[in-house]
Amino acid sequence: MGIKDRRTKILLSLILLSDVNLGGVAFNDKLQRIFDLKLNQKTKGTISGLIKEGSIEKTHNQEQTQDGGVIQTNETNNQYRLTEKGFYHICLKFPFFRFVKDTWDSKWRILSYEIPEKKREIRDRLRREVAGWGLGPWHRSFWLTPHPIIENLRELIYQQEEEKYVQAFESDHVVGQRDVLIEKVWQKSTLEKKYRDIFKVWHDILSQNGEKLDKFSKIISLYVEILKNDPGLPPELMGSNWIGFEAFKIYKEIRSILLA
Repeated sequence: MGIKDRRTKILLSLILLSDVNLGGVAFNDKLQRIFDLKLNQKTKGTISGLIKEGSIEKTHNQEQTQDGGVIQTNETNNQYRLTEKGFYHICLKFPFFRFVKDTWDSKWRILSYEIPEKKREIRDRLRREVAGWGLGPWHRSFWLTPHPIIENLRELIYQQEEEKYVQAFESDHVVGQRDVLIEKVWQKSTLEKKYRDIFKVWHDILSQNGEKLDKFSKIISLYVEILKNDPGLPPELMGSNWIGFEAFKIYKEIRSILLA
């Protein structure tokens, strides 16, 4: 699905298989196959690291059985769930999920940086780090987002060389048409077309013969690719009927059918 980082894969798998309610997910054969994650020593080490830092936590799936009239509770599967910390971490890479769960505070964040050409490696590194923060190019050297990323920015550049080149602001939107701004900065119409195209491909996949799990792997791989490019703008800006929100509902319906 185009994601090589094992840590990101694990966090993303937990949210895509549980929803933003952060429920428990069994790290079973299905999950490993869908996300191309083998439960080897490297994966176990990554899971342990995520638990230690508080991004995920271990839960237990329990079932009750009756033995000689006595009800016993048996542990059946180790499960993992995203914590709040883990959720907001994955929102920095896939910002779509934030405003499915949270309410926008109506504040805009403006990021500006002018890093000299001779410091290109610093500029490129900064761009890579903030690429998934829902930022859109407003003007040259000015980037805009509704996501609350100021604290993340402070942590990222603190005592780093790029700190002296970066300025950030928080602001209300006072004058101007929001729909014009959104189209200019994030190309809403282009993103909408991409979602409509993926609906057609999903329909074709579901219409084909084949194993349900293979179909779901294709569905989720396509969905992850479009989520990489979705800035995750809130309903207040996109409208509650925005096609991205509809896609999430359709994805969950497909998930419930193919993983049943």
